[in-house]
Amino acid sequence: MGFPHAIHAREEAVLSRHFGDADALSLDGWKKRGGYKALEMALAMEPAAIVNVLKDSGLRGRGGAGFPTGLKWSFMKPGDGKPHYLCCNADESEPGTFKDREIMRWTPHALVEGCAIGSYAIGAETCYIYIRGEFSEPLRAVGNALREAYDAGVLGSNAMGTGKTVNIYIHKGAGAYICGEETALMNSIEGRRGNPRIKPPFPAVAGLFGQPTTINNVETLAAVPQILVNGAEWYKKFCLSNPKSTGTKLFSVCGNIAKPGNYEVVLGFPFKEFLYDMCGGPLPGRKFKAIVPGGASVPIQTPEEAEATLMDYEGFVAQGSMLGSGGVIVFDDTQCMVKLIGRFARFFAHESCAQCTQCREGTAWVTKILERIEAGGGTMQDLDTLLELSENMTGKTICVLSDSCAAPIVSGIKKFRHEFEAHITGKQCPLRTAAA
Repeated sequence: MGFPHAIHAREEAVLSRHFGDADALSLDGWKKRGGYKALEMALAMEPAAIVNVLKDSGLRGRGGAGFPTGLKWSFMKPGDGKPHYLCCNADESEPGTFKDREIMRWTPHALVEGCAIGSYAIGAETCYIYIRGEFSEPLRAVGNALREAYDAGVLGSNAMGTGKTVNIYIHKGAGAYICGEETALMNSIEGRRGNPRIKPPFPAVAGLFGQPTTINNVETLAAVPQILVNGAEWYKKFCLSNPKSTGTKLFSVCGNIAKPGNYEVVLGFPFKEFLYDMCGGPLPGRKFKAIVPGGASVPIQTPEEAEATLMDYEGFVAQGSMLGSGGVIVFDDTQCMVKLIGRFARFFAHESCAQCTQCREGTAWVTKILERIEAGGGTMQDLDTLLELSENMTGKTICVLSDSCAAPIVSGIKKFRHEFEAHITGKQCPLRTAAA
């Protein structure tokens, strides 16, 4: 689990090409594989030219929001007399998502190089890689890569002998899901409690330490060197559907499926072919019941919806969900949806920073109600209450954690209402009844 499987017709190993290759971990090994050529190119270019290449490529944020990377970088104004910062979000706490850690484990220099290019492009002399505290192996790998890069003069006050300053530091997180939210991440780096901030002001205006800041995901930054070396047109060729969704994307697959792991496919790939052919379909004798395509915080799909989906940002929305982080969680017909949705809710209730009333109270109450229904003590009125609470939790808080909790609840009740009603009328889980 965690390694890419054999390349299929439209599965492309761009970011994952060197996963499992221990020789790619070292600076020398990475340079032999073409590493740091992109940074050398970048440091000889004007920052605006780098931003334009990223704009032309169509690269979008791979952390979940899907915002165009080049456009985000263009909000920064190098030469404005202010210190600028780049933050790499390597917190990766979204349930069902485990692709960023593989980039850090196997190709840490790809991330370091992407961070260095991004820093120079936005006029930042300092970058922080915020790594989830539990990621002991990625922390070691990225730490070693940074030491090698500094020792070789790739980073520092005379990066690659150009006289330009690029400094990159690791900030170790302490295991809070909320710190994956960009403004909470910045508060954490500053030594504050990891609470999200009200926007505006947006990070590009007043971010880390009150200065202009850009936050990008690990996968996003790791793609930057490839785009710079090969060109925007090369990257745009990786597109099977909507021209707004270009490039390859890493998808983490887990749950009740034959071949879990990380897969890299061209955006627009048919989700049905992905699930059944690449990932091997359901376990023997089982059928798919539900698929969560983008981590626990996106709406749940039925198998019929999933099979009609094209794997890009627009394709998942068209079929009632979102691409999100690319964390695919698969449930088969042995699973109780009430129990699983309650487990999602309990996670979000536990991880709420409790700053907003709608989130603090809403996530706690939906969890209690879902657990009561699962235990056989629910009423039909509880379903209306869950939907009402979810409505009050959506679009009304500083960050989207409460929205994330509401999404699987609303989609779950809408698409699997019969399971909720069976728990209520039968006073227990119908799967337990069938097993007995």
